[in-house]
Amino acid sequence: MHYKILGRTGLNVSVAGLGCGGHSRLGQTYGNTLAQSADVVRAALDLGINFIDTAAAYGTEKIVGEAVRGRRDKVIISTKTGIASWTDPNAGPFTGAQVLEHLDKSLSRLGTDYVDVYNLHGIVAAQLDYVGAEIVPALLRAREQGKILFLGITEHFGADTDHRMLSAAVPSGVWDVVMVGFNLLNPSARRNVLRLTQAHGVGVQNMFAVRRALSSPEGLKEALDTIEKAGQLDRSKLDATDPLGFLKTDTDGIVDAAYRFCRHEPGIHIVLTGTGKIEHLKENVASINRGALASKTLAKLEELFGQVDSVSGN
Repeated sequence: MHYKILGRTGLNVSVAGLGCGGHSRLGQTYGNTLAQSADVVRAALDLGINFIDTAAAYGTEKIVGEAVRGRRDKVIISTKTGIASWTDPNAGPFTGAQVLEHLDKSLSRLGTDYVDVYNLHGIVAAQLDYVGAEIVPALLRAREQGKILFLGITEHFGADTDHRMLSAAVPSGVWDVVMVGFNLLNPSARRNVLRLTQAHGVGVQNMFAVRRALSSPEGLKEALDTIEKAGQLDRSKLDATDPLGFLKTDTDGIVDAAYRFCRHEPGIHIVLTGTGKIEHLKENVASINRGALASKTLAKLEELFGQVDSVSGN
């Protein structure tokens, strides 16, 4: 396993991080037992992964807590809370006091008295003023109490594919760590976010390295259709029957190429990978630990998708 220093936090993190949400949620979405999902977390630790990202909304905090019992001092835990109800769109935003209640519940589920990174989950640009006035002061109090080591914020990439929220949030100096959507179909964070995080010493978790568009032919077709409709793709430059076939010439396939593309992007510290299967996890970690893509492959990707900011790849 390779490791990097996570921006100004000073944390020494594995370049592969275990994501406990996404479509799989450690396999909970697809029928894993709690024990099987905990075994996936333990397997990640055995592979050298020391960064685990979960969230209250994922329903996997208890699984993580059980899996890291006895190894807590070896693990960097990142978890999250939303600032409004996920199920009641008519409910108002949470107060700072309510967010602190959510933090305490997360700590209980995780079986720990602190989290290394506590993130506000899926924030959009229109919420930043409220976050700064109401939520951040509460988080700073929790940090003073030792319940949080570092403050994080994650974007709602599906609704913010050009990163308006993070472009505004990073320069504020509040956030030690951010989670950004970045992949070979939409590398716009390179110009909109990563240049800022590097300038401000902010740690970066990369999500959406591989989602549906890069793991299924149907998902890829939908993504390419959307990009073309946005006027950001010349379809004639792609093989109609195998649009990303050129990636297979010097890699172990599209998924391998996708992870390596993200892993070696300047400014990205952690590439999150999520699965409910240990063998699948091993394959993904192997890709993340491999070398950079060939320069000709990177040049081709830049030519095709360098200006895309219209899809998330979900």
